[in-house]
Amino acid sequence: MLSGGHRKEISEGFKLTTNNRMELLAVIVALETIKGENHSVTVYSDSKYVVDSIEKGWVFNWVKKGFKGKKNVDLWKRYLKIHPKNPVKYVWVKGHANIPENERCDQLAVEAAEGDNLLIDKEYEKVEKGLF
Repeated sequence: MLSGGHRKEISEGFKLTTNNRMELLAVIVALETIKGENHSVTVYSDSKYVVDSIEKGWVFNWVKKGFKGKKNVDLWKRYLKIHPKNPVKYVWVKGHANIPENERCDQLAVEAAEGDNLLIDKEYEKVEKGLF
């Protein structure tokens, strides 16, 4: 996260999860970290899943349909709680295209995923166990 001359890096790894969940969770945690409200925020992400779901309004239609057939409902509901606090613009960037901040995020994600203190994504594991 960058604001003026300030930089804050946050990363965690999970034992079992998906890339889409982690891309969405990264946005959620970043927005939850912002102190106060009504700050103009720009989120750059290489996740079409996250950017398109929000910018194209898909997530708001999913709400109207009770998220029927959708994945990551727990995270989308968490996102929707913080969504109104700050005006956010989402910008898709190509991954692995030598964009320094995107490359740094990838580096943090890989280091966290390979760490020793991996967390458990309880909601994901609950859903996955229900499928087998």
